[in-house]
Amino acid sequence: MLSEELIEKAVRNGFPDARVEVRDLTGTKDHFEVMVVSQQFHGKSLVERHRMVYGVVWPATGGQIHALALKTQTPDESQKE
Repeated sequence: MLSEELIEKAVRNGFPDARVEVRDLTGTKDHFEVMVVSQQFHGKSLVERHRMVYGVVWPATGGQIHALALKTQTPDESQKE
């Protein structure tokens, strides 16, 4: 079964410098919201950032996620909010 911890671990493995927050949106363990703040996103488009995150989450979860809402920022972008 999927968990917030499994997804967070996958993201941290791919983005060791990241600040990561994971929420189960529905309580069904297949709809998640993930916020990732990483310097690795600097100079990347939104699509590139999301592909980077999917690239580490999807293999770790076996594609069992039904919905994944992503918020990806650099540290500078995160501070402006």
